[in-house]
This record gives sequence, structure tokens and C-alpha cells, in this order.
Amino acid sequence: MTLLGEVHDYWNRESCGAGVTDAPKHSREYFEEIERYRYLVEPEIFAFAQFTRHSGQKMLEVGVGAGTDFLQWCRAGTEAHGIDLTEEAIANVRERLNICGQHAAELKVANAEALPFPDDTFDLVYSWGVIHHSPDTEKAFSEIARVVRNGGTVKLMLYHRHSLVAFYLWVRYALLRGRPWRSLSDVVHHHMESIGTRAYTRSEVREMAKRNGLSVRAIDVTASPTYDLLGQYPWPLRAGAYVLAALLGFSRCGWYMRIELTK
Repeated sequence: MTLLGEVHDYWNRESCGAGVTDAPKHSREYFEEIERYRYLVEPEIFAFAQFTRHSGQKMLEVGVGAGTDFLQWCRAGTEAHGIDLTEEAIANVRERLNICGQHAAELKVANAEALPFPDDTFDLVYSWGVIHHSPDTEKAFSEIARVVRNGGTVKLMLYHRHSLVAFYLWVRYALLRGRPWRSLSDVVHHHMESIGTRAYTRSEVREMAKRNGLSVRAIDVTASPTYDLLGQYPWPLRAGAYVLAALLGFSRCGWYMRIELTK
């Protein structure tokens, strides 16, 4: 099986974020619990996406997953187009929009490395934590750059390699297993969600943006209260995480690299 096939099968078994509820699948309670949990553990999404500021714009979400953010784009009055690699995700989102009485301009199964849209189509392309799972992340990045119009905006979240989360993975899967020579990239590749996951540095993102004709407006790597600072763990672990973050710099060691670009 190809790497793309493995990634597809991993996420097709269960859309990202859907495993947090025991409610009947596709029920209103099912979707409400998914939404409540997502914004509890990832509250930074609202400040980054700024859903309502893009009302009236033609937007594309790459990797709709369980559809929580995509629903916000529809509610905000954007002309919302969405794609996902998996049939499971598209089925989820269609049901979700129907239950919530919302309408999307378009939803389809598609590969981020070959977006089925003409050049310069969208005012905004948004993708939260998706293309770092693609076998060829830069190809997906270049496709996003291709379909956003001149003067348009790209908002991406990519995993940050120089983060506390990557360090925790290294401790667990390299240091404690007697293999301290394993790199951060290696442990992320093999032990973060679907096989082949990548994590980037800020300088790598800037170079990738330059190669694809995009300008960096902002990159934020502030530590995540939930993941880098271990917000759901017992207090001794949280205290240790805060000490590490203070030593490294809270604004330098975050797992979620929030990137805003313009074309």
C-alpha cells in the first residue's frame, strides 16, 4: 500500500476529533459534543480563523475532518468550499450541515496534492492541521498557493518541530527506549497520528512560502495550554511543562504553528 493509502485509511476509520463522543453517530448530540471538545482544547482556533471577518468571501477549507470549523465558515456567511481525502469526512460534514440547517457551496473528496480547482479561485484558503499529514506536504502547499487569488489570504496550522510536544515524543519514543539518536522528525514521522506526519520550523515555512510565491504575514508558535503545557494532565506534569516553557520561551515552543500568508 502507498503512503497516501495508509494516510487515507487511518483518517477514514474515524474523522479527526470524532472519537471524543459516545453519542449516536450523526446525531445532533454527536456533533455538539465534537464541537464543544474541539474548542475547549483548541480555543486558539477562533482568534486565528476569524470566521466572521471573511463573510462574503469565497473560501476553501483543505481537510474538513469532522466539519467543526467548516460549519463556522458556513455560519459566518462565506461561500464555503471544502475538500477532504476521506469519504468518511465528507459524509460526516454533509450530515452535520443538514442537521444544523447550513449550506455549503461545495463538498467533495479530493487530494490536497491535486486540488480540483482552477488557478486564482479563492479569496481565502484555510487548513488546520492537515497538510503535514500529506505524503508530499510541499506539493499540497503549492496547490494551496495556486488556487488562492492574487491578494488573497492563506491560513494554515502546521506542526512545529521545535516544540514541547515534539520533545515529549522524543523522550517517550527515543530517550526512554534507549535510542536517543533518533531525531525529532523521525519520532513525529512514526508516532504522531498517521504514518509520515511532518513537523516544520519557522524558517522552513518561510522558505516554502518563498518558493511558492507567498508572503508571510505572521507565524505564531505560542505554547498550547492543552498540548505543550499538558493542561489535561496532573499538576506535577503541568508544573514541569510550565518550567520548560519558561526556559525555552512561551512564544517559541508551541506545537501549533499558526501561519498567515498572502499572495
